[in-house]
Amino acid sequence: MSDIASNRPNLPAEIARRRTFAIISHPDAGKTTLTEKFLLYGGAIQMAGQVRAKGEARRTRSDFMQMEKDRGISVSASAMSFDYEDLRFNLVDTPGHSDFSEDTYRTLTAVDAAVMVIDGAKGVESQTQKLFEVCRLRDLPILTFCNKMDRESREIFDIIDEIQENLAIDVTPASWPIGVGRDFVGTYDILRDRLELMDRADRNKVAESIEINGLDDPKLAEHVPEHLLETFLEELEMARELLPKLDRQALLDGTMTPIWFGSAINSFGVKELMDGIANYGPEPQVQKANPRDIAPEEKKVAGFVFKVQANMDPKHRDRVAFVRMASGHFSRGMKLTHVRTKKPMAISNPVLFLASDRELAEEAWAGDIIGIPNHGQLRIGDTLTEGEALRVSGIPSFAPELLQSVRPGDPLKAKHLEKALMQFAEEGAAKVFKPSIGSGFIVGVVGQLQFEVLASRIEMEYGLPVRFEQSQFTSARWVNGDKQVLDKFISTNSQHIAHDHDGDIVYLTRLQWDIDRVVRDYPELNLTATKEMMV
Repeated sequence: MSDIASNRPNLPAEIARRRTFAIISHPDAGKTTLTEKFLLYGGAIQMAGQVRAKGEARRTRSDFMQMEKDRGISVSASAMSFDYEDLRFNLVDTPGHSDFSEDTYRTLTAVDAAVMVIDGAKGVESQTQKLFEVCRLRDLPILTFCNKMDRESREIFDIIDEIQENLAIDVTPASWPIGVGRDFVGTYDILRDRLELMDRADRNKVAESIEINGLDDPKLAEHVPEHLLETFLEELEMARELLPKLDRQALLDGTMTPIWFGSAINSFGVKELMDGIANYGPEPQVQKANPRDIAPEEKKVAGFVFKVQANMDPKHRDRVAFVRMASGHFSRGMKLTHVRTKKPMAISNPVLFLASDRELAEEAWAGDIIGIPNHGQLRIGDTLTEGEALRVSGIPSFAPELLQSVRPGDPLKAKHLEKALMQFAEEGAAKVFKPSIGSGFIVGVVGQLQFEVLASRIEMEYGLPVRFEQSQFTSARWVNGDKQVLDKFISTNSQHIAHDHDGDIVYLTRLQWDIDRVVRDYPELNLTATKEMMV
Protein backbone atom coordinates (compact mmCIF):
# COMPACT_ATOMS: atom_id res chain seq x y z
CA MET A 1 0.00 0.00 0.00
CA SER A 2 1.66 3.26 -1.04
CA ASP A 3 1.74 6.11 1.42
CA ILE A 4 -1.17 8.27 0.35
CA ALA A 5 -0.52 10.79 3.09
CA SER A 6 1.88 12.62 0.78
CA ASN A 7 3.65 12.28 -2.53
CA ARG A 8 6.53 10.42 -0.95
CA PRO A 9 8.07 7.44 -2.74
CA ASN A 10 6.84 3.93 -2.04
CA LEU A 11 8.59 2.41 0.95
CA PRO A 12 10.69 -0.77 0.67
CA ALA A 13 8.34 -3.72 1.32
CA GLU A 14 9.96 -4.61 4.67
CA ILE A 15 9.39 -1.07 6.00
CA ALA A 16 5.89 -0.72 4.49
CA ARG A 17 4.73 -3.76 6.47
CA ARG A 18 5.56 -2.08 9.83
CA ARG A 19 2.76 -0.62 11.98
CA THR A 20 4.11 1.17 15.07
CA PHE A 21 1.48 2.40 17.51
CA ALA A 22 0.78 3.14 21.16
CA ILE A 23 -2.28 2.34 23.23
CA ILE A 24 -3.58 5.27 25.30
CA SER A 25 -6.43 5.46 27.79
CA HIS A 26 -7.61 6.55 31.21
CA PRO A 27 -6.60 4.12 34.01
CA ASP A 28 -8.87 1.08 34.14
CA ALA A 29 -10.38 1.43 30.67
CA GLY A 30 -8.86 -1.94 29.74
CA LYS A 31 -5.67 -0.94 27.97
CA THR A 32 -3.38 -3.63 29.37
CA THR A 33 -6.03 -6.31 28.72
CA LEU A 34 -6.30 -5.15 25.10
CA THR A 35 -2.51 -5.32 24.77
CA GLU A 36 -2.61 -8.91 26.00
CA LYS A 37 -5.23 -9.86 23.43
CA PHE A 38 -3.15 -8.28 20.64
CA LEU A 39 -0.29 -10.57 21.66
CA LEU A 40 -2.68 -13.51 21.79
CA TYR A 41 -3.96 -12.89 18.25
CA GLY A 42 -0.44 -12.23 16.99
CA GLY A 43 0.42 -15.73 18.23
CA ALA A 44 3.00 -14.22 20.59
CA ILE A 45 1.48 -15.76 23.71
CA GLN A 46 -0.72 -18.80 24.19
CA MET A 47 -3.00 -17.51 26.93
CA ALA A 48 -3.73 -13.96 28.02
CA GLY A 49 -3.35 -12.85 31.63
CA GLN A 50 -5.49 -10.35 33.51
CA VAL A 51 -4.21 -7.27 35.28
CA ARG A 52 -5.84 -8.23 38.57
CA ALA A 53 -5.17 -11.94 38.20
CA LYS A 54 -6.41 -14.18 41.00
CA GLY A 55 -4.60 -17.36 41.95
CA GLU A 56 -3.73 -19.33 38.88
CA ALA A 57 -4.97 -16.77 36.31
CA ARG A 58 -1.89 -15.70 34.42
CA ARG A 59 -0.16 -12.40 35.21
CA THR A 60 -0.17 -9.98 32.30
CA ARG A 61 2.95 -10.11 30.19
CA SER A 62 3.32 -6.38 29.64
CA ASP A 63 3.53 -5.44 33.34
CA PHE A 64 6.93 -6.63 34.52
CA MET A 65 7.76 -4.46 37.56
CA GLN A 66 6.97 -6.02 40.94
CA MET A 67 4.90 -2.96 41.85
CA GLU A 68 2.77 -3.31 38.70
CA LYS A 69 2.04 -6.91 39.60
CA ASP A 70 1.19 -6.00 43.21
CA ARG A 71 -1.10 -3.10 42.42
CA GLY A 72 -2.63 -4.14 39.11
CA ILE A 73 -1.59 -0.94 37.33
CA SER A 74 0.86 -0.18 34.54
CA VAL A 75 3.49 2.36 35.54
CA SER A 76 6.09 1.97 32.84
CA ALA A 77 5.81 1.97 29.06
CA SER A 78 6.75 -1.37 27.52
CA ALA A 79 7.35 -2.24 23.87
CA MET A 80 6.34 -5.42 22.11
CA SER A 81 6.91 -6.64 18.55
CA PHE A 82 4.96 -9.46 16.92
CA ASP A 83 3.74 -10.52 13.49
CA TYR A 84 0.09 -10.28 12.54
CA GLU A 85 -0.77 -11.88 9.20
CA ASP A 86 1.88 -10.47 6.85
CA LEU A 87 2.56 -7.34 8.91
CA ARG A 88 4.91 -6.56 11.79
CA PHE A 89 3.17 -4.79 14.67
CA ASN A 90 5.30 -2.75 17.07
CA LEU A 91 3.09 -1.98 20.02
CA VAL A 92 4.00 0.36 22.85
CA ASP A 93 1.87 0.00 25.96
CA THR A 94 1.87 3.26 27.95
CA PRO A 95 1.25 3.85 31.66
CA GLY A 96 -2.44 4.59 32.15
CA HIS A 97 -1.88 6.17 35.55
CA SER A 98 -1.87 9.97 35.26
CA ASP A 99 1.13 10.27 37.62
CA PHE A 100 3.21 8.78 34.82
CA SER A 101 1.95 10.93 31.97
CA GLU A 102 5.42 12.25 31.09
CA ASP A 103 6.56 8.74 30.16
CA THR A 104 3.50 8.53 27.93
CA TYR A 105 4.14 11.90 26.25
CA ARG A 106 7.64 10.77 25.32
CA THR A 107 6.40 7.41 24.08
CA LEU A 108 4.00 9.16 21.71
CA THR A 109 7.00 10.74 19.93
CA ALA A 110 8.11 7.24 18.90
CA VAL A 111 4.91 5.95 17.26
CA ASP A 112 3.03 6.62 14.01
CA ALA A 113 -0.50 6.15 15.39
CA ALA A 114 -2.40 5.67 18.64
CA VAL A 115 -5.23 3.37 19.69
CA MET A 116 -7.49 5.19 22.15
CA VAL A 117 -9.36 2.89 24.53
CA ILE A 118 -12.60 4.21 26.03
CA ASP A 119 -14.73 2.57 28.72
CA GLY A 120 -18.29 2.19 27.37
CA ALA A 121 -19.77 3.20 30.74
CA LYS A 122 -17.55 6.23 31.36
CA GLY A 123 -16.89 7.71 27.92
CA VAL A 124 -14.09 10.27 27.52
CA GLU A 125 -12.27 10.69 30.86
CA SER A 126 -9.77 13.35 31.93
CA GLN A 127 -6.59 11.40 31.24
CA THR A 128 -7.87 10.32 27.81
CA GLN A 129 -8.43 13.97 27.00
CA LYS A 130 -4.91 14.98 28.10
CA LEU A 131 -3.28 12.22 26.06
CA PHE A 132 -5.46 13.02 23.09
CA GLU A 133 -4.17 16.62 23.18
CA VAL A 134 -0.61 15.30 22.82
CA CYS A 135 -1.66 13.20 19.83
CA ARG A 136 -3.30 16.28 18.38
CA LEU A 137 -0.05 18.29 18.76
CA ARG A 138 1.69 15.63 16.71
CA ASP A 139 -1.24 15.09 14.26
CA LEU A 140 -1.12 11.39 15.14
CA PRO A 141 -3.77 9.23 13.48
CA ILE A 142 -6.09 7.76 16.13
CA LEU A 143 -8.18 4.59 16.07
CA THR A 144 -10.74 4.24 18.86
CA PHE A 145 -11.85 1.10 20.69
CA CYS A 146 -14.93 1.36 22.91
CA ASN A 147 -14.39 -1.37 25.49
CA LYS A 148 -16.56 -3.22 28.05
CA MET A 149 -19.68 -3.37 25.86
CA ASP A 150 -20.65 -6.57 27.70
CA ARG A 151 -21.29 -4.44 30.83
CA GLU A 152 -23.88 -1.76 31.26
CA SER A 153 -22.77 1.10 29.04
CA ARG A 154 -23.99 4.48 27.88
CA GLU A 155 -26.03 5.18 24.77
CA ILE A 156 -23.81 4.66 21.71
CA PHE A 157 -24.74 8.01 20.16
CA ASP A 158 -23.90 9.74 23.47
CA ILE A 159 -20.42 8.21 23.45
CA ILE A 160 -19.84 9.27 19.85
CA ASP A 161 -21.15 12.81 20.51
CA GLU A 162 -18.89 13.11 23.52
CA ILE A 163 -15.81 12.12 21.51
CA GLN A 164 -16.76 14.56 18.73
CA GLU A 165 -17.41 17.44 21.14
CA ASN A 166 -14.67 16.94 23.74
CA LEU A 167 -11.94 15.96 21.34
CA ALA A 168 -13.07 17.94 18.27
CA ILE A 169 -12.55 15.04 15.88
CA ASP A 170 -14.93 13.40 13.40
CA VAL A 171 -16.02 9.90 14.41
CA THR A 172 -17.00 7.19 11.95
CA PRO A 173 -18.30 3.80 13.14
CA ALA A 174 -16.27 0.84 11.84
CA SER A 175 -18.57 -1.56 13.69
CA TRP A 176 -21.90 -1.24 15.52
CA PRO A 177 -22.88 -3.06 18.74
CA ILE A 178 -25.95 -5.28 18.87
CA GLY A 179 -27.40 -4.91 22.37
CA VAL A 180 -25.40 -3.71 25.39
CA GLY A 181 -24.60 -5.13 28.84
CA ARG A 182 -26.25 -8.50 29.42
CA ASP A 183 -28.00 -8.30 26.05
CA PHE A 184 -24.77 -7.72 24.14
CA VAL A 185 -24.56 -10.46 21.49
CA GLY A 186 -21.93 -9.02 19.17
CA THR A 187 -21.32 -6.40 16.53
CA TYR A 188 -21.96 -5.78 12.88
CA ASP A 189 -18.69 -5.11 11.03
CA ILE A 190 -19.67 -2.16 8.82
CA LEU A 191 -16.46 -2.17 6.80
CA ARG A 192 -16.82 -5.81 5.71
CA ASP A 193 -20.56 -6.49 6.00
CA ARG A 194 -20.17 -9.26 8.56
CA LEU A 195 -21.88 -10.29 11.75
CA GLU A 196 -19.49 -10.97 14.67
CA LEU A 197 -20.96 -13.07 17.50
CA MET A 198 -19.44 -13.13 20.97
CA ASP A 199 -18.79 -16.37 22.79
CA ARG A 200 -19.11 -15.65 26.53
CA ALA A 201 -17.99 -19.14 27.51
CA ASP A 202 -14.38 -18.98 26.28
CA ARG A 203 -12.61 -15.68 26.77
CA ASN A 204 -9.61 -16.63 24.67
CA LYS A 205 -11.63 -17.79 21.69
CA VAL A 206 -11.84 -15.80 18.46
CA ALA A 207 -15.42 -14.67 17.83
CA GLU A 208 -17.58 -16.47 15.29
CA SER A 209 -17.87 -14.45 12.09
CA ILE A 210 -20.81 -14.73 9.70
CA GLU A 211 -20.62 -13.08 6.30
CA ILE A 212 -23.90 -11.45 5.39
CA ASN A 213 -25.20 -9.89 2.24
CA GLY A 214 -26.47 -6.48 3.24
CA LEU A 215 -28.79 -5.69 6.14
CA ASP A 216 -31.83 -7.43 4.62
CA ASP A 217 -30.03 -10.79 4.60
CA PRO A 218 -32.30 -13.34 6.42
CA LYS A 219 -29.16 -14.71 8.18
CA LEU A 220 -29.31 -11.67 10.48
CA ALA A 221 -32.67 -12.73 11.94
CA GLU A 222 -31.37 -16.28 12.48
CA HIS A 223 -28.60 -15.06 14.81
CA VAL A 224 -29.96 -11.90 16.43
CA PRO A 225 -33.01 -11.90 18.78
CA GLU A 226 -35.94 -9.99 17.28
CA HIS A 227 -36.12 -7.16 19.87
CA LEU A 228 -32.39 -6.44 19.48
CA LEU A 229 -32.49 -6.64 15.69
CA GLU A 230 -35.11 -3.92 15.37
CA THR A 231 -33.21 -1.47 17.59
CA PHE A 232 -29.93 -2.29 15.86
CA LEU A 233 -31.32 -1.64 12.36
CA GLU A 234 -32.84 1.69 13.45
CA GLU A 235 -29.61 2.83 15.10
CA LEU A 236 -27.48 1.80 12.17
CA GLU A 237 -29.69 3.66 9.71
CA MET A 238 -29.40 6.81 11.87
CA ALA A 239 -25.63 6.37 12.13
CA ARG A 240 -25.31 6.09 8.35
CA GLU A 241 -27.28 9.30 7.86
CA LEU A 242 -25.66 11.33 10.64
CA LEU A 243 -22.05 10.20 10.69
CA PRO A 244 -19.38 10.46 7.98
CA LYS A 245 -18.04 7.46 6.04
CA LEU A 246 -14.49 6.30 6.74
CA ASP A 247 -12.00 8.41 4.80
CA ARG A 248 -8.47 7.03 5.12
CA GLN A 249 -6.85 10.33 4.28
CA ALA A 250 -8.77 12.11 7.07
CA LEU A 251 -7.67 9.33 9.47
CA LEU A 252 -4.01 9.77 8.43
CA ASP A 253 -4.32 13.55 8.86
CA GLY A 254 -5.61 13.03 12.41
CA THR A 255 -9.01 14.67 11.76
CA MET A 256 -11.15 11.51 11.83
CA THR A 257 -11.18 8.46 14.08
CA PRO A 258 -12.91 5.16 13.26
CA ILE A 259 -14.51 3.51 16.31
CA TRP A 260 -14.82 -0.22 16.99
CA PHE A 261 -16.97 -1.67 19.79
CA GLY A 262 -16.12 -4.77 21.78
CA SER A 263 -15.01 -6.40 25.01
CA ALA A 264 -11.26 -6.91 25.35
CA ILE A 265 -11.57 -9.32 28.27
CA ASN A 266 -13.82 -11.55 26.13
CA SER A 267 -11.40 -11.24 23.16
CA PHE A 268 -14.25 -9.64 21.30
CA GLY A 269 -13.85 -6.90 18.67
CA VAL A 270 -10.07 -7.10 19.02
CA LYS A 271 -9.41 -8.85 15.73
CA GLU A 272 -11.50 -6.27 13.81
CA LEU A 273 -9.50 -3.49 15.47
CA MET A 274 -6.22 -5.20 14.48
CA ASP A 275 -7.45 -5.54 10.90
CA GLY A 276 -8.30 -1.84 11.04
CA ILE A 277 -4.73 -0.98 12.12
CA ALA A 278 -3.40 -3.23 9.35
CA ASN A 279 -5.59 -1.79 6.57
CA TYR A 280 -5.94 1.86 7.56
CA GLY A 281 -3.08 2.61 9.96
CA PRO A 282 -0.03 4.52 8.71
CA GLU A 283 3.26 3.01 7.59
CA PRO A 284 6.44 4.39 9.23
CA GLN A 285 6.45 8.18 8.89
CA VAL A 286 9.05 10.93 8.49
CA GLN A 287 10.68 11.90 11.82
CA LYS A 288 11.25 15.58 12.60
CA ALA A 289 14.92 16.35 13.24
CA ASN A 290 17.54 19.10 13.01
CA PRO A 291 18.98 20.20 10.65
CA ARG A 292 16.73 18.06 8.40
CA ASP A 293 13.91 15.54 8.76
CA ILE A 294 14.61 11.80 8.48
CA ALA A 295 12.60 9.78 5.92
CA PRO A 296 12.08 6.04 6.62
CA GLU A 297 13.12 4.99 3.10
CA GLU A 298 16.63 6.50 3.46
CA LYS A 299 19.35 3.85 3.05
CA LYS A 300 21.39 5.02 6.04
CA VAL A 301 20.33 3.95 9.53
CA ALA A 302 19.12 6.50 12.09
CA GLY A 303 17.22 6.05 15.34
CA PHE A 304 16.49 7.89 18.58
CA VAL A 305 16.11 7.03 22.27
CA PHE A 306 12.63 7.78 23.65
CA LYS A 307 12.84 5.82 26.90
CA VAL A 308 15.46 4.37 29.20
CA GLN A 309 14.57 1.57 31.60
CA ALA A 310 17.03 0.68 34.34
CA ASN A 311 17.23 -2.69 36.07
CA MET A 312 14.62 -4.51 33.98
CA ASP A 313 16.46 -7.54 35.26
CA PRO A 314 17.19 -6.81 38.98
CA LYS A 315 19.92 -9.50 39.05
CA HIS A 316 21.98 -7.51 36.56
CA ARG A 317 22.49 -3.76 36.86
CA ASP A 318 21.39 -3.33 33.29
CA ARG A 319 19.96 -0.32 31.52
CA VAL A 320 18.12 -0.64 28.28
CA ALA A 321 17.59 2.29 25.93
CA PHE A 322 14.42 1.93 23.85
CA VAL A 323 15.31 3.11 20.33
CA ARG A 324 12.81 3.87 17.57
CA MET A 325 14.43 3.19 14.21
CA ALA A 326 13.75 6.20 11.99
CA SER A 327 15.37 5.07 8.74
CA GLY A 328 17.27 2.34 6.96
CA HIS A 329 18.00 -1.32 7.64
CA PHE A 330 19.94 -1.97 10.83
CA SER A 331 21.86 -5.19 11.42
CA ARG A 332 23.44 -6.47 14.62
CA GLY A 333 27.06 -5.45 15.15
CA MET A 334 26.73 -2.19 13.19
CA LYS A 335 28.76 0.80 14.35
CA LEU A 336 26.59 3.90 14.79
CA THR A 337 27.59 7.41 15.80
CA HIS A 338 26.24 8.64 19.12
CA VAL A 339 25.51 12.21 17.95
CA ARG A 340 25.62 13.91 21.38
CA THR A 341 29.14 12.66 22.22
CA LYS A 342 30.25 12.25 18.56
CA LYS A 343 31.61 8.81 19.52
CA PRO A 344 31.07 5.57 17.58
CA MET A 345 29.11 2.80 19.33
CA ALA A 346 29.15 -0.82 18.22
CA ILE A 347 25.63 -2.17 18.73
CA SER A 348 26.52 -5.79 19.42
CA ASN A 349 23.60 -7.09 21.49
CA PRO A 350 20.41 -5.22 20.53
CA VAL A 351 17.18 -6.86 21.72
CA LEU A 352 13.61 -7.15 20.51
CA PHE A 353 10.97 -7.15 23.22
CA LEU A 354 8.04 -9.32 23.91
CA ALA A 355 7.03 -7.67 27.18
CA SER A 356 9.57 -8.96 29.73
CA ASP A 357 10.98 -11.57 27.34
CA ARG A 358 13.68 -10.48 24.97
CA GLU A 359 15.52 -12.02 22.08
CA LEU A 360 18.60 -10.83 20.20
CA ALA A 361 17.64 -8.64 17.26
CA GLU A 362 19.66 -9.72 14.23
CA GLU A 363 18.13 -6.89 12.21
CA ALA A 364 15.63 -4.05 12.43
CA TRP A 365 13.98 -1.74 9.91
CA ALA A 366 12.64 1.80 10.08
CA GLY A 367 9.55 1.70 12.33
CA ASP A 368 10.90 -1.01 14.63
CA ILE A 369 11.67 -0.49 18.31
CA ILE A 370 14.80 -2.17 19.65
CA GLY A 371 16.47 -2.17 23.04
CA ILE A 372 20.14 -1.32 23.38
CA PRO A 373 21.68 -2.44 26.70
CA ASN A 374 24.26 0.14 27.87
CA HIS A 375 25.91 1.45 31.02
CA GLY A 376 24.53 4.96 31.00
CA GLN A 377 25.91 6.26 27.69
CA LEU A 378 22.44 6.57 26.13
CA ARG A 379 19.91 9.09 27.40
CA ILE A 380 16.41 10.07 26.39
CA GLY A 381 16.56 12.29 23.30
CA ASP A 382 19.85 10.85 21.99
CA THR A 383 20.09 10.18 18.25
CA LEU A 384 22.17 7.39 16.66
CA THR A 385 23.13 7.70 12.96
CA GLU A 386 25.63 6.36 10.43
CA GLY A 387 27.74 9.49 10.89
CA GLU A 388 25.49 12.42 10.03
CA ALA A 389 24.94 14.93 12.87
CA LEU A 390 21.14 14.70 13.02
CA ARG A 391 19.15 15.27 16.19
CA VAL A 392 15.56 14.12 16.46
CA SER A 393 13.50 16.95 17.96
CA GLY A 394 10.32 17.24 19.97
CA ILE A 395 10.98 14.90 22.91
CA PRO A 396 9.80 16.91 25.91
CA SER A 397 10.89 17.09 29.53
CA PHE A 398 8.37 18.75 31.84
CA ALA A 399 8.86 20.75 35.03
CA PRO A 400 7.81 18.59 37.99
CA GLU A 401 4.66 19.48 39.87
CA LEU A 402 5.73 17.99 43.23
CA LEU A 403 9.11 18.44 44.90
CA GLN A 404 10.43 16.55 47.94
CA SER A 405 13.85 16.19 49.52
CA VAL A 406 15.21 12.67 49.87
CA ARG A 407 17.41 11.14 52.59
CA PRO A 408 18.98 7.67 52.82
CA GLY A 409 17.98 5.60 55.87
CA ASP A 410 21.73 5.18 56.50
CA PRO A 411 23.60 8.55 56.33
CA LEU A 412 26.80 6.74 55.28
CA LYS A 413 25.06 5.61 52.07
CA ALA A 414 24.73 9.15 50.61
CA LYS A 415 27.05 8.30 47.70
CA HIS A 416 25.00 5.20 46.83
CA LEU A 417 21.85 7.32 46.88
CA GLU A 418 23.39 9.84 44.48
CA LYS A 419 24.20 7.04 42.02
CA ALA A 420 20.66 5.63 42.23
CA LEU A 421 19.05 9.05 41.78
CA MET A 422 21.20 9.90 38.75
CA GLN A 423 20.20 6.60 37.19
CA PHE A 424 16.49 7.38 37.64
CA ALA A 425 17.00 10.93 36.35
CA GLU A 426 18.61 9.64 33.15
CA GLU A 427 15.82 7.10 32.81
CA GLY A 428 13.34 10.01 32.94
CA ALA A 429 11.58 8.50 35.98
CA ALA A 430 12.10 11.70 38.01
CA LYS A 431 13.89 15.05 37.96
CA VAL A 432 16.81 15.24 40.37
CA PHE A 433 18.07 18.65 41.46
CA LYS A 434 21.26 19.33 43.42
CA PRO A 435 20.83 22.62 45.32
CA SER A 436 23.84 24.99 45.19
CA ILE A 437 23.68 25.47 48.96
CA GLY A 438 23.53 22.62 51.44
CA SER A 439 23.78 18.88 50.89
CA GLY A 440 21.19 16.39 49.73
CA PHE A 441 18.96 16.24 46.68
CA ILE A 442 15.51 17.43 45.72
CA VAL A 443 13.44 15.04 43.63
CA GLY A 444 10.68 16.32 41.36
CA VAL A 445 7.84 14.25 39.90
CA VAL A 446 4.50 14.78 38.18
CA GLY A 447 2.37 12.68 40.56
CA GLN A 448 2.53 11.46 44.17
CA LEU A 449 2.55 7.78 43.20
CA GLN A 450 5.95 8.29 41.54
CA PHE A 451 7.54 8.90 44.97
CA GLU A 452 6.24 5.52 46.16
CA VAL A 453 7.50 3.80 43.01
CA LEU A 454 10.91 5.46 43.36
CA ALA A 455 11.25 4.55 47.06
CA SER A 456 10.29 0.96 46.34
CA ARG A 457 12.67 0.70 43.35
CA ILE A 458 15.63 2.28 45.21
CA GLU A 459 15.12 -0.22 48.01
CA MET A 460 14.65 -3.23 45.73
CA GLU A 461 17.28 -2.41 43.13
CA TYR A 462 19.93 -0.82 45.37
CA GLY A 463 19.12 -2.29 48.79
CA LEU A 464 18.83 1.26 50.10
CA PRO A 465 15.82 2.33 52.21
CA VAL A 466 15.08 6.05 51.71
CA ARG A 467 12.54 8.53 52.95
CA PHE A 468 11.01 11.44 51.09
CA GLU A 469 10.25 14.61 53.08
CA GLN A 470 8.39 17.82 52.33
CA SER A 471 10.56 20.42 50.65
CA GLN A 472 10.18 24.18 51.04
CA PHE A 473 10.03 24.42 47.22
CA THR A 474 6.91 23.80 45.15
CA SER A 475 8.05 24.09 41.53
CA ALA A 476 11.10 24.36 39.28
CA ARG A 477 11.95 26.33 36.14
CA TRP A 478 14.90 25.99 33.79
CA VAL A 479 16.76 29.29 33.34
CA ASN A 480 18.75 30.47 30.35
CA GLY A 481 19.89 33.73 28.82
CA ASP A 482 22.90 36.04 28.51
CA LYS A 483 25.85 34.75 30.61
CA GLN A 484 26.51 38.03 32.48
CA VAL A 485 22.85 38.48 33.44
CA LEU A 486 22.65 34.81 34.38
CA ASP A 487 25.74 35.01 36.64
CA LYS A 488 24.29 38.06 38.43
CA PHE A 489 20.93 36.29 38.82
CA ILE A 490 22.63 33.16 40.27
CA SER A 491 24.68 35.08 42.84
CA THR A 492 21.64 37.09 44.00
CA ASN A 493 19.33 34.04 44.27
CA SER A 494 21.80 31.36 45.35
CA GLN A 495 19.41 29.81 47.89
CA HIS A 496 16.95 29.07 45.04
CA ILE A 497 19.49 27.72 42.53
CA ALA A 498 20.07 24.04 41.72
CA HIS A 499 21.41 21.99 38.81
CA ASP A 500 19.63 19.10 37.11
CA HIS A 501 21.38 15.84 36.13
CA ASP A 502 22.53 17.38 32.83
CA GLY A 503 24.13 20.25 34.74
CA ASP A 504 21.54 22.77 33.50
CA ILE A 505 20.59 25.63 35.82
CA VAL A 506 17.26 25.36 37.59
CA TYR A 507 15.42 27.98 39.65
CA LEU A 508 13.47 26.40 42.55
CA THR A 509 10.43 28.40 43.63
CA ARG A 510 8.14 28.49 46.63
CA LEU A 511 5.34 30.64 45.23
CA GLN A 512 4.12 31.95 41.89
CA TRP A 513 5.30 35.32 43.26
CA ASP A 514 8.95 34.11 42.96
CA ILE A 515 8.47 33.48 39.25
CA ASP A 516 6.68 36.80 38.68
CA ARG A 517 9.49 38.64 40.47
CA VAL A 518 12.18 37.10 38.23
CA VAL A 519 10.17 37.89 35.10
CA ARG A 520 9.86 41.51 36.31
CA ASP A 521 13.47 42.00 37.50
CA TYR A 522 15.27 39.99 34.81
CA PRO A 523 13.38 40.47 31.53
CA GLU A 524 16.43 39.21 29.57
CA LEU A 525 16.22 35.73 31.14
CA ASN A 526 13.96 32.90 30.00
CA LEU A 527 12.21 30.74 32.61
CA THR A 528 10.76 27.59 31.02
CA ALA A 529 8.58 24.78 32.35
CA THR A 530 9.82 22.33 29.70
CA LYS A 531 13.13 21.62 28.12
CA GLU A 532 13.82 19.47 25.12
CA MET A 533 15.52 16.19 25.99
CA MET A 534 18.78 16.82 24.19
CA VAL A 535 22.05 18.60 24.63
